Amino acid sequence: MADAATLSDNLLAQPLRLPNGSTLRNRIAKSAMSEALASYDNHVTARLPRLYGRWAASGIGLLITGNVMIDRRALGEPGNVALEDESDLPLLRQWASAATDQGTQIWMQLNHPGKQSPKGLNRYNLAPSAIPFRKDMAGFFDTPREASVAQIEDIIARFGCAAAIARKAGFSGVQIHGAHGYLVSQFLSAHHNQRSDEWSGSAENRRRFVLAVYAEIRRQAGADFPVGIKLNSADFQRGGFTEEESMETIRALAQAGIDLVEISGGTYESPAMTGISPDGKAASTVAREAYFLDFAEKVRAAVATPLMVTGGFRSQAGMNAALRSGALDLVGLGRLLAMDPDAPAALLRGADSPWTVRPITTGIKMVDRMALMEVAWYARQLKRIATGGEPKPGESGLKALLGTVAHSGWGTFRTRRLRAS
Repeated sequence: MADAATLSDNLLAQPLRLPNGSTLRNRIAKSAMSEALASYDNHVTARLPRLYGRWAASGIGLLITGNVMIDRRALGEPGNVALEDESDLPLLRQWASAATDQGTQIWMQLNHPGKQSPKGLNRYNLAPSAIPFRKDMAGFFDTPREASVAQIEDIIARFGCAAAIARKAGFSGVQIHGAHGYLVSQFLSAHHNQRSDEWSGSAENRRRFVLAVYAEIRRQAGADFPVGIKLNSADFQRGGFTEEESMETIRALAQAGIDLVEISGGTYESPAMTGISPDGKAASTVAREAYFLDFAEKVRAAVATPLMVTGGFRSQAGMNAALRSGALDLVGLGRLLAMDPDAPAALLRGADSPWTVRPITTGIKMVDRMALMEVAWYARQLKRIATGGEPKPGESGLKALLGTVAHSGWGTFRTRRLRAS
C-alpha cells in the first residue's frame, strides 16, 4: 500500500469547476465501461441504477456510463442500452438520480459502433468505408457497408436526440465516444475512412463528423449542458489516427466549446487502452503510471479545456503526482472500480485499494491479443455488483471467456429474434 497522504496534500479530494459552471466534488471519475445490463431488446433495466448507486456511495465525483447506443439497429454487443425515444424515461430518471441524489455527477456516454460490432448481432454494420478487419479478426466481425451521406446525417441527428433525452432524464451531461475504434474514431482514421467525399480526403475533412456530432448535441441539448468526449491519443494502427491529428482535433473541439476531454488510445485491433502496446509490451512505466500522460502534457500546453486521463493508474500517490504535474484535471478509473467499487472512498482518504488491476488472459493467444476479453471479464464483475453481489477479482480469464461465449451467443440470438418480431 502507498503511503497515506494527508487530506491537505490529497489533490484527489479537491473539487473541479467545469467551463459550463458546474462543479465536480472531487477529481476522481469513473471512465465508461461496457455493462451490457440492458434487456435483450435494449431497454434500461433496474440493474443499472443499482450499479451506479453503489459507485456513487463511494464518494466519487463523476460517473460516465457505459456506451449507450444511439441506434437500436447498430449495437456494439448484446445488452446495450439503445436510446432512440423517451419510452425508458422513468428508468432513465432512476439511473440518473441514483448518482445525483448522492452528490455525484453522471454523464451518459453516447456511441455508435460502426464496423466494430460482433458478427451476426446487427443485420449489417455501417462505417465510413467498407474496410474489413485484419484476417485474424475477420471471423469475429463482418466487413461493413460504406455509409451514405443520408445515413451519416441520420446518425448525427440521433446523437443529438439521445443527448436531449439524457438531459430530460436528469443526467448531468453526456460524453461522445470518439475512441477505441468505434464510429467516431473510424471517421477520424485514414485507415478506416477512405471515402472520396467531403467526409474524408484530409485530416480536416475527417474531423468534420465529430464536429458535426458535437454541434448537433449542442443544438438539441442546449449550450449550458455539459458535453465531453473520449478521444484516442492515437489508434496505434499503420496509416491510422496519429497524435498530431488527435491534437488538432482537440484544438478544434476546444475552440467549439467542449467541456471535458478524456484521453485514451487504441482499438480492438490494437488495444493500447488495456495497457498492451502493439508490440505486446506494457504501455506504462513504474515511474509514470498513466499510459497517456505524456500526450496529456502536450495537450495541456495547447488548450485550457479540462483533461481527464484514463488507463494505468495504480496508486493514490501516482494519481496525486499526475494531478500535481498539471497535465490533467481528472483521474479516470475503470477496471479498478469493477474489482473494487468502494475504491474511491479509500483514495479520498489517501489510501490505496487492496486490489491491483492485472492483465486478463486465457492462454489463447488470438483471444488475448484482442480487447474483447478484457471487456467481457470486467462486464461479468459489473453484473455481479448490479445484482447486489460482490465482484470476483480472482476469476480466471478462461472461465470468463467460456461464460461470455455462451452468454453472447444466446444474447445475439435473442436480440435478433426480438428485433424480427
